[in-house]
Amino acid sequence: MGAPRELPPIGSYVEVIQGRDAGLVAVVLAHEGDRFVRIADGDVRRVEKPKKKNVAHVRRIHRMAEGIAQKLAEGGRVTNAELRHAVRMLLEAQTANGQEREQGGT
Repeated sequence: MGAPRELPPIGSYVEVIQGRDAGLVAVVLAHEGDRFVRIADGDVRRVEKPKKKNVAHVRRIHRMAEGIAQKLAEGGRVTNAELRHAVRMLLEAQTANGQEREQGGT
């Protein structure tokens, strides 16, 4: 087997690349051992029942959901609405960046 993959930080965005949820963008809520993360997006995967995913089956998006990361670090609870909002903001930002590049922007 290959070298163990690094766990994405709690509060970071990930995209599921394998499994039934492939293509799902979610936020890392917790680490479990040295190979698994718990993820949720507030819609398909809810805070009450986050999905346990092997880190080899997710791709880290190099952005953080700052408000959610801060709340989790302080021991607070995150709502499904906050997760949906954070994921929507990321996807809108990515869409805007893609359109900007197509139009010849930077």
